[in-house]
Amino acid sequence: MAQTLSSGHQWRRELSVLLAQSATPATLSPAPCASCWPNPMLTFHNVCSVPSSFQLTGIPGLESLHIWLSIPFGSMYLVAVVGNITILAVVRVERSLHQPMYFFLCMLAVIDLVLSTSTMPKLLGIFWFGAGDIGLDACLTQMFLIHCFATVESGIFLAMAFDRYVAICDPLRHTTVLTHTMVGRLGLAALLRGILYIGPLPMMIRLQLPLYKARVIMHSYCEHMAVVTLACGDSRINNVYGLSIGFLVLILDSMAIATSYVMIFRAVMGLATPEARLKTLGTCGSHICAILIFYVPIAVSSLIHRFGHQVPPPIHTLLANFYLLIPPILNPIVYAVRTKQIRERLLQILKIQTKIR
Repeated sequence: MAQTLSSGHQWRRELSVLLAQSATPATLSPAPCASCWPNPMLTFHNVCSVPSSFQLTGIPGLESLHIWLSIPFGSMYLVAVVGNITILAVVRVERSLHQPMYFFLCMLAVIDLVLSTSTMPKLLGIFWFGAGDIGLDACLTQMFLIHCFATVESGIFLAMAFDRYVAICDPLRHTTVLTHTMVGRLGLAALLRGILYIGPLPMMIRLQLPLYKARVIMHSYCEHMAVVTLACGDSRINNVYGLSIGFLVLILDSMAIATSYVMIFRAVMGLATPEARLKTLGTCGSHICAILIFYVPIAVSSLIHRFGHQVPPPIHTLLANFYLLIPPILNPIVYAVRTKQIRERLLQILKIQTKIR
């Protein structure tokens, strides 16, 4: 009996040795078969996910300087808010400013407040507290506000060019054409155009691009292309639509504004004296400055984004933020300096405050 058990144990040991010797790497690895290759869909879903939020980086590459960058950005935001609120208050109080050009200026002030406030508080939160987390819906809302009101602002500049054209080329009909009702309709048309153009962007992202390969947005706000580049799906429709809207808004609006000013200059050149020409052109000075302040940063930022592949990423992000901050800061300054009624009213307010003290 003992001999039988001993032989059984010996047989099992010999069998295990034979199996170990025959277990080469080739036999241990699974045999290739069609069902054993990695499934592309499984790999895709392992990489991509449906994020509930994104992480904004602020100014990528300059994270160590965020606390210092908050000083100029915070100061600029404060100047923009105070300046545009002051413009709104002065135009409301000063009855002589209840004219189409200044109503359009009030619309610009509201738009600039929306543009700066939709980005700067979040950016300052990133600088001060590292609060870069932003929900998906909040990100899409921010994207809509930025691009929509930038489109609306371009439309208001176009309406202001029409106002200047009528005032100079057909001055006798200016008050009958540019009534308060017409000014309101032009402002509403600019707003509806912005909603119609930009509304589909976040909807397409929400419905067609639900999966993302990363949740870190290398930007200080939810810019359209910065979000789309993180998507796993086919984003060609978004890219084409975004470029089409950019062409419609920037190119066509700027061409229409340029055409109106060509007609204005032709009418001005027909005036009798140089003094009359300078005086007439002076009424367009503020509008021309505001147009340049708005379109030049957009053009520079777009060109660098498309062709400046050697430009460091922090420069891209800084330019994108300046494009949202420079017009809100400079527009009130330009109109306050160049408009006599606004300048006098501001000086009067400052004198009253000085006497009270």
